[in-house]
Amino acid sequence: MGPRLLALLLLPLLPLLQDRIDTQLGAYRAQDEALYLWSGQEVRRLAPGFEGLAADIYWLRTVQYFGGQRLFAREKKFELLLPLIEITTTLDPRLVIAYKYGATFLCERPPEGAGRCDQGIAVLEKGVAVMPDDWRLRQDLGFFHFIFRGDPERAAAVLMEASKIPGAAFWLKNLAAMCLAKGGQREASRAIWRRIYDQSDGPMKDNARQHIAVLDAYDAAEAIQALVAGVERRTGRRPETLDELRQAGLLRRPPVDGSGAPFLYDPQSGTVRVSPHSQLWRPDL
Repeated sequence: MGPRLLALLLLPLLPLLQDRIDTQLGAYRAQDEALYLWSGQEVRRLAPGFEGLAADIYWLRTVQYFGGQRLFAREKKFELLLPLIEITTTLDPRLVIAYKYGATFLCERPPEGAGRCDQGIAVLEKGVAVMPDDWRLRQDLGFFHFIFRGDPERAAAVLMEASKIPGAAFWLKNLAAMCLAKGGQREASRAIWRRIYDQSDGPMKDNARQHIAVLDAYDAAEAIQALVAGVERRTGRRPETLDELRQAGLLRRPPVDGSGAPFLYDPQSGTVRVSPHSQLWRPDL
């Protein structure tokens, strides 16, 4: 009997399975103390041989619970979210969607989500432990460290781990470098781009060269700004233009970035920035 035919024959049993679970554990309800007594192993014993179907049921419950809290609850608590996800992933440890979306539900900030990033990260880490060869799941874990935890170093480390998995996307190293750059870790980002540059050819090499030039431009802007601050400390005034730095011998070259675009300078605040008109300008750096 083929798997599709078997699934069709078992489909009518879903309501019976749901009734059996609800009879033993109680209908879907918001009693925290009752729900926290639940476990995937308990549900597995109630439905031996139907763990996959039970996991699907509990995943549907998870989505319904999350949607109900998000759309209709006045006080959005989401207390039942993590145990429902844990039950689902215990029943079917390879249900990737439960890890990915479950972690999203947990990590999203209130009122859109539970605002429990540590729990969401833990859900993804559980999935990575079960499926260590799934580079996409590890990539999601890296993204979550960057987006929700604001930890570019850990995000880059996870993405670099994902890049080493056979069959992983070639651009994961690029993402790791970009995370470091956006997090202000320019030197670490530059080291990754230099490695990519040394090991690549063609468009990948050109892309790495461009990113290195971007990092150099922002470092140069900060270095010139430091010169401005030094002049102010010594003389009590800021230079009116960056050319004054050159005339004073503090700059050996014109104050332009690697693309030839002049740096922007605000004498009122003393800030030096890469020009938005430059080829090396990036809005998120």
